[in-house]
Amino acid sequence: MVVLARGQNRLHELYEAVISRDQDLSDVLELIVRTAMDLVGARYGALGVLDDSGERLREFIPMGLSEAETRALAGVGLPAGRGLLGYLISHPEPVRVEDISAHPASVGFPPGHPPMHGMVGAAVSIRGRVYGNLYLCERHDGRPFDSHDEAMIASFAEAAGLAIDDASLMRQTRMDAEQFQRMLLPRLTDLHPFRTAAVYRPATRPRHIGGDWYDAVRLPGGAVAAVIGDVVGHDLQAAAAMAQTRNMLLALLHNNIADGPADVLSALESTVEDLTANPVTTVCLAYFEPVPPVDAHVPRFRLRWSTAGHPPPLLLTPDGGTRYLAAQPDLPLGVDAEVPRREHTHPVPPGSTVIFYTDGVTEHPDHPLDQTMARLAALAGTHADLPLEDLIHELADQHPSDGHDDMALLAVKAPSWTQADGGR
Repeated sequence: MVVLARGQNRLHELYEAVISRDQDLSDVLELIVRTAMDLVGARYGALGVLDDSGERLREFIPMGLSEAETRALAGVGLPAGRGLLGYLISHPEPVRVEDISAHPASVGFPPGHPPMHGMVGAAVSIRGRVYGNLYLCERHDGRPFDSHDEAMIASFAEAAGLAIDDASLMRQTRMDAEQFQRMLLPRLTDLHPFRTAAVYRPATRPRHIGGDWYDAVRLPGGAVAAVIGDVVGHDLQAAAAMAQTRNMLLALLHNNIADGPADVLSALESTVEDLTANPVTTVCLAYFEPVPPVDAHVPRFRLRWSTAGHPPPLLLTPDGGTRYLAAQPDLPLGVDAEVPRREHTHPVPPGSTVIFYTDGVTEHPDHPLDQTMARLAALAGTHADLPLEDLIHELADQHPSDGHDDMALLAVKAPSWTQADGGR
């Protein structure tokens, strides 16, 4: 009874881990092997996943090997599904063997494989189809596996199939949700003479979507508006709220209802409060505005922006110099609409790039924010010579955060050419 109770507890823990932690499928498979090993006190364990034909292995997840044993098997490929592995594939029912080498289906082990004698295994099925097989070898106490071990692993294999099925469904749901969010994000239009590039990445651990978004649109009078925002939350509700907020902001910009970014954000906050139950949102809205040139052939621009609780823009000059355009941020949207919003201005030298980003790019629980922001600025300066699209992806690939949150980056590059040469 004690063994049975322990087995039931571990099955419950496995299911809770899959559901509550929203783990990736690869992590679930490893957890299944480790849990099975613990249930029967096995030194070694493995899960063989079948390919679509159901006749061969497409994945093999071994556990329990020491570093020396792993090195000894270096270069040995995926098991071919022969011997006892093949027997379990063709006979998907629980099996218990005291001496592997004496079994009629045994074909021996590859060079470097540690010696193994006793084994217990069972098929893992999902919705009536065999997904793979679970193998346990060598009890720590040196005794052969008994009928209780066999029954335990057979029951566990059934529960493992349910856990894998749930993890697979969650994975597909995440993929569908991520695709949904990507469909909500814009395809940046040609804003000549400015160049733009953007990238969105979902969180990696745990993998989820969120409310990050970006946009860049042309305004009347030759200005360009750039916006980046982050709706609080990590689910479809946050993604839907993001879409509502983004569309409202675009409508306000296109209808030119306010003079500057601070007024637009104030109007956006009032509209959001009146029409939706959207959560707290951070936003940075910036205008790239033409200013009278000193030299008639060289276009000049300034950045005029307002920040609703969002990280500051990063200015990257053509020589690789970087500077955060730090200013006291106003409250995020959805906190207190009565508090006035402020604007800030800064010149944009010809050929310079302004990089907007969400906090998922820089937040790391083990490092102070000023350190991760300095790292992001250093990365931008190091790769300043890259084409804009390559630069923004390099920053996304080497971001200094821990990946716990989704991230978005938007880069807007001001023209550096003279009007006389036609932009070449």
